[in-house]
Amino acid sequence: MIRVTVLGAAGRMGRMLVQHVAAAADMQLAGATEVPGSPFLGQDAGTVAGLAPLGVPIVDDLAQALDTDVVIDFTVPAATLAAAPRAVAAGAALVIGTTGMSDANKAEIRKLAGQGARIVLAPNMSVGVNLLFSLCAKVAPLLGGDYDIEVVEMHHNRKQDAPSGTAVRLGEILAESTGRSYAADTVHGRVGQVGARTKREIGMHALRGGDVVGDHTVIFATDGERVELTHKASSRETFAKGAIRAVRFLAAAQPGVYDMQDVLGLK
Repeated sequence: MIRVTVLGAAGRMGRMLVQHVAAAADMQLAGATEVPGSPFLGQDAGTVAGLAPLGVPIVDDLAQALDTDVVIDFTVPAATLAAAPRAVAAGAALVIGTTGMSDANKAEIRKLAGQGARIVLAPNMSVGVNLLFSLCAKVAPLLGGDYDIEVVEMHHNRKQDAPSGTAVRLGEILAESTGRSYAADTVHGRVGQVGARTKREIGMHALRGGDVVGDHTVIFATDGERVELTHKASSRETFAKGAIRAVRFLAAAQPGVYDMQDVLGLK
C-alpha cells in the first residue's frame, strides 16, 4: 500500500483528493493537514470529505503527517515552499499541483532533486490538459509563423492568480516550439491604441466568473481560417485522477523532478 498525505485536506480540492486516495485499492490515507485555526482541525479527514471515517484526523502540524510515502500538495505557493523541504527530509515523494508558482518558486522545488527527492510538479494534472500541451507543441510549428496565436482561459471568480498556471505553461510551450520567448513575446490582454498585432505576439487573456472549474483555448488564426484547441474541465475530479496517477508513477521513479508529460508517457 502506498501511504499518502493530503495537504489542505478540508478545501474543495483537498476533499476530492482524500476521496480518490480512499477509493484507490493500492493506497491508504496516512495524513491530512489544514492551516492553523481551521474549524476542521481534529475532525476525521474521511468524514470531512463526505466518506466514512478513515481514522485520520486533520492536523495543523505537518510533522504529525509525515509518516508517509507521498505528499500531495494543491495548496498555495508559500505553503508549498514551506512544506516541500520538510517532506523531502522525511523521505516522502511529492505531487505538487499548486498554481501561481513563480519561476523562482519552481527553481526552489527543483533544487530538492539534489537531495534525492522524487517530485511531480505540474500546474495542471488533468490528463486532457496534458494532451493539450502535447498537441500544442506539435501543431504550433506545423502551422508556422503565418498563424497568430492567442490563449484564452476562464476560471471561477475566487481564483487568486492570473493567468492560470495552465495558461502560462501553454504559453511557454507555444513559445518554445516556435522559437519565441514567453517573457518577451507574451502580451497580456490589450487596451487602448496598441497598434497592429505583431507576428511574434502570443496573446494571453484571463477571464473570471461564476463557478468555472477551468477552460483553456489556444487559437491559431490566419487569413481565411482559424484552428482552435480547447479543453474544458467540468469537475475537479479530473485533477484528482491525474494526481493519483502521479502518485503511482513516483512509486517506481528515480530521484528527479517530473511533470505530467512524464507521468503519461507523452514525451
